[in-house]
Amino acid sequence: MSNALAGRHALVTGGARGIGLELSRQLTAQGCTVVAVGRNMQHLDALKSEGGPNVITVQADLSRQAKIDRLITQITAEHPDLSILINNAGLQQEMNLFADPVGTSIAPARQEIALNLDGLVSLTLGVLPTLAAQSRSAIVNISSGLAIAPKAASPVYCATKAATRAFSQALRYQCEDNAPHITVTEAIMALVDTDMTAGRGSGKIAAHRAATEVIAGLARGQPEVWVGKAKMLRVLNRLLPSVAARIMR
Repeated sequence: MSNALAGRHALVTGGARGIGLELSRQLTAQGCTVVAVGRNMQHLDALKSEGGPNVITVQADLSRQAKIDRLITQITAEHPDLSILINNAGLQQEMNLFADPVGTSIAPARQEIALNLDGLVSLTLGVLPTLAAQSRSAIVNISSGLAIAPKAASPVYCATKAATRAFSQALRYQCEDNAPHITVTEAIMALVDTDMTAGRGSGKIAAHRAATEVIAGLARGQPEVWVGKAKMLRVLNRLLPSVAARIMR
């Protein structure tokens, strides 16, 4: 059991499916109490049955500001010892901005921005005072290689992940200056085998493996965790950025 994680309380958004489910499972196995947030009550109940008393589930739609505000109030009141926040919830939608009927991409675009960026930022700022009150805390933001080299089919998703990367870096600077006991980790994902990526791409890595790499980076307080094949993208983008852009496009 990891001394860095045992006995701590962690909040995982999107914590009952895909990568989030594996994060919840592995954190619980390492001695954490996990508050898993998700929209689907059936998936949350299944996680609760599996995880037992060390798993607390909360149903909330993090694309809706009123639900985020309510969640922040609940978390700060009921979990004053929260010391880990993992912003994992996300949505990727493919859209052709020229072939789609005029105006039909606006609502999906707003939904992606609301969940992937607005929700992440709002929740982070809302629980930041609670995290700052602990002797040590950690924030993990799940990003993507598409933040570095976007693909044409998912323009809004790529934009939200690029914004997540910038927010993570700026937040890390502020923590270093004002609350050095809070680490900020950006997890840059490769293509992971989840419901969200069904039918897209090949060579996916398992969600279990992705979660394992994220938690290892969290425990070490790494500023960045390049997951799976994203490690190759990091090197390629540094040496041959035009090639990286062409491959990812």
